[in-house]
Amino acid sequence: MKVSTLIALIQQELPEIKAKEISVLDVRALTSIADYLVICTGTSNRHTRAIANHVMDEVKAKGGEHLGVEGMDTGEWVLVDFGDVILHVMMRETRDYYQLEKLWNPDWGQPSKASDAKVAE
Repeated sequence: MKVSTLIALIQQELPEIKAKEISVLDVRALTSIADYLVICTGTSNRHTRAIANHVMDEVKAKGGEHLGVEGMDTGEWVLVDFGDVILHVMMRETRDYYQLEKLWNPDWGQPSKASDAKVAE
């Protein structure tokens, strides 16, 4: 399955199962482990496991496959490795603690330079 097709499928399926705060990070220039990270939030450990299972089932139904999955036992942070795309399904507290978006993009959540200029005017 092409990376663009996989990302589109994941982005389509996450809202279907009520995943919150969906982020897609392009990490091609930063690491060789994956091209993209998809991060979302679940409302409970049962919900995070359901999100991960749903996405894995839908990808499989469309001819794709996952290479591995971690974290299903606790459900606080479920990682599904699709090769070029890694899905992180996290509970709110875990996501706040690890701040993956900020780890991979230090400017995450900061005002852009363009908005800084407007504020200074």
